[in-house]
Amino acid sequence: MTSNVEMTKQAKKECANAMSKVLADTYILYLKTHNFHWNVTGPMFKSLHEMFEEQYTEMWTAVDEIAERIRALGAAAPGTYAKFRELGTVEETEDLPNADEMVADLVKSNEALARTIRSALSTAQDNGDEVSAGILTDRLTVHEKSIWMMRSTLAA
Repeated sequence: MTSNVEMTKQAKKECANAMSKVLADTYILYLKTHNFHWNVTGPMFKSLHEMFEEQYTEMWTAVDEIAERIRALGAAAPGTYAKFRELGTVEETEDLPNADEMVADLVKSNEALARTIRSALSTAQDNGDEVSAGILTDRLTVHEKSIWMMRSTLAA
């Protein structure tokens, strides 16, 4: 059965590919944020622990919405770490940095994801995919707010 969302086959493919990159970056950032939530220490422990939990919980919900949109476009959603690493631009963090370094790393990673989202948004808009554009606009809003909040934390 093929998807019929009144877009050309090529347009659906381009949008699904762009959304797959967003899914990959979101999942990598989700895992990094969850890792930092588990392992943050120091005087800002409680506030950072709670902020990271809020962020990873929000992303956990988002990955499902993004993957379902990819499926609605008629493509298979990527679902392995290998595929996420291949598609993603958010860098994994092997070591456990200190709390300030965690926040700075998450700022950088949210910025990378925001760039991926902007590129996907452009693809969606160019192909008349208003549904994907709406999802991506919402995602961009979330990550820009996270960037602002974390930058404010670092400025303190």
